[in-house]
Amino acid sequence: MNPSPQSASLAQSSPTAGTFREPGGGVLEWSGRQETVRLEAWGPDAIRVRVRLGGPVLDGLPGALLDDPPPSAASVRTEDGRGLLVNGALTAEVSTEGLVRFLRTGTGEELLAEERAHFWWPGSRPHTATGNGYHRLEQHFRAYEGERLYGLGQHQHGLFDQKGAVIDLVQRNAEVTIPLLTSSRGYTLLWNSPAIGRVELAATGTRWVADSARQIDYWITAADPAGAQRRYTAVTGRTPMLPAWAAGFWQCKLRYRSQEELLSVAREYHRRGLPVSAIVCDFFHWTHLGDWKFDPAEWPDPAAMVRELRELGIELVVSVWPSVSPLSENHRRMEQRGLFIGTEYGPMAHADWPDKEVAVPVQVAFYDATNPEARRYVWDRIRENYLEPYGIRAFWLDACEPELKPGFAANLRYHAGPGPEVGNVYPRENARAFHEGLRAAGEQEVVTLNRSAWAGSQRYGAALWSGDIGTDFATLRRQLAAGLNVALSGIPWWNTDIGGFHGGDPDDPAYRELLIRWFQFGALSPLMRLHGFRDPGMPLGPDMTGGPNEVWSYGAAAEPVLGAYLLLRERLRPYVLEQMRTAHEEGLPPMRPLFLEFPADEAAWGVGDAFLLGPDLLVAPVLEAGARERTVHLPAGPRWTDAWTGDTYAGGAPVTVSAPLERIPLFLREGAALTRTTVTGAVGGTALGGAFGGAASQDTAAG
Repeated sequence: MNPSPQSASLAQSSPTAGTFREPGGGVLEWSGRQETVRLEAWGPDAIRVRVRLGGPVLDGLPGALLDDPPPSAASVRTEDGRGLLVNGALTAEVSTEGLVRFLRTGTGEELLAEERAHFWWPGSRPHTATGNGYHRLEQHFRAYEGERLYGLGQHQHGLFDQKGAVIDLVQRNAEVTIPLLTSSRGYTLLWNSPAIGRVELAATGTRWVADSARQIDYWITAADPAGAQRRYTAVTGRTPMLPAWAAGFWQCKLRYRSQEELLSVAREYHRRGLPVSAIVCDFFHWTHLGDWKFDPAEWPDPAAMVRELRELGIELVVSVWPSVSPLSENHRRMEQRGLFIGTEYGPMAHADWPDKEVAVPVQVAFYDATNPEARRYVWDRIRENYLEPYGIRAFWLDACEPELKPGFAANLRYHAGPGPEVGNVYPRENARAFHEGLRAAGEQEVVTLNRSAWAGSQRYGAALWSGDIGTDFATLRRQLAAGLNVALSGIPWWNTDIGGFHGGDPDDPAYRELLIRWFQFGALSPLMRLHGFRDPGMPLGPDMTGGPNEVWSYGAAAEPVLGAYLLLRERLRPYVLEQMRTAHEEGLPPMRPLFLEFPADEAAWGVGDAFLLGPDLLVAPVLEAGARERTVHLPAGPRWTDAWTGDTYAGGAPVTVSAPLERIPLFLREGAALTRTTVTGAVGGTALGGAFGGAASQDTAAG
């Protein structure tokens, strides 16, 4: 390998060249201009880079990487005025100016290189002081023609390839920051900092920014996309095994207002012979926000409710918010013990929110999930009020960004550090409270439903959903790109509100069509959950509810279509659980971009509107109103079988297939263990058109 012309030139001409150290253990350090750059082998084919101005790099700062990475065989040397760290497939080259370049070990091909912001100053890593040892930090990397970039969590911009985008690194409802970036050039990079900031994926270069933090910290691996997922989850933690019940259908709406209302829905599903695995008890079921317990006026006998649901084969999932009303019995003692997120200015009030027994919203505080004592306190209330008396073990962690109003990170002071430095880690630590609490209570299977996440959330059994989104086809299309990028961000358990959240009239034929198409997508998603705030809605408050949102709510013609996809999901559950086992053991997501399985197929890198469920089933949701056919690219290599017609196609080209309203295009990979009968066999007693063998037409099902 030879140094780049730029680094060679700098090494010869610069009067400010730094010095190298080799402390041992696969570590290389460069020091110069009061800056320390530390490179370490961090798992096979991967290197961690930390940079600090004004002293040695710091250990123990909040981040995503586990303390003990998997072993690797790395070598370090200095030669020809440069330092080299070689770790399997990845080599890091450090110039005498401290610029880092990453190479493919076998060929010397450049994968990624730090780039100067300007030829004279401030280098590739500007540090702009913000006070008290903190800096606005920038990390500049070179741009490459034709590069495609994926991951970064979940965003509603609708982009699959995010090259050209500017992404805020901040948690918001439906916008989830997970700073993991996968490149078509063969590397994956984690920005290992929960600081508020942004990443700019420009034609002139990539720039990561932390608004105020103490050091730069990033991790990089050289691998194809599947290998990168294995490497990343090995150093940030793998997901537990999904509980078997969670692979079925989850019924949900905003909101069931009483025990009897919720039970009546569960009983009706049972009466109609429609499979359901979970039902959700949403917010305002509590006495006061932050009491974390049932209001007995509306939920008089939770033990009997849970018992009856279990007899029906249904798990109860209960909504838990991280906010605490001043009317709550917990507010005063939590404030006295310092368990809330602190503020730099003003009282510890982070949002306004309605509560019971008051006519106007009150100022609520959020517990500090980065504080171990606060996590234990909240979990103790959950254990006392839900788990021990009623056996409730599944929780919906809503508003866990946290949902601050206004979202002014600089005013926040967490146990883990100032808001600008650590704010993005909150949802992960909130999920951690429940994971550690449930495990300590003897529960071996843990899943929580979360509205936000950060790098490493998967290791705490966090399922992510795409937040409070719209109810139209444009929003549905955006969820495909969002879900695929989540899959490339280490989070295997993902779903959307089927039908969207904000509105939707169950009596509107146009909305029924959307609901059917979304329901089909949901049945083939990692998790399947029907939810929404249907018309007619009510103002936000303790008495609110939305319109009906059960399978039978969408008319006699639509119900058998939806029911058939519930049965399809049941037939697919063993296959889904196989993919969840793979996620648990290997780190590969069940919902996969086509290029994850077929990286050599150039066209697959551009497909953001279809996906693979596991290795064998290609899913092509219909994403346009009125569409009755669908064109989809079939990856090169194997042949593919249309699961509905039995027609076979060579891979490597697009095909157009019929897609009547009752049918979502599905293709089986050649040699798949999954069979056509499993996927689209006749559903007994359900009248459907097309391949289901019934009588309902594509027009009447939504009418």
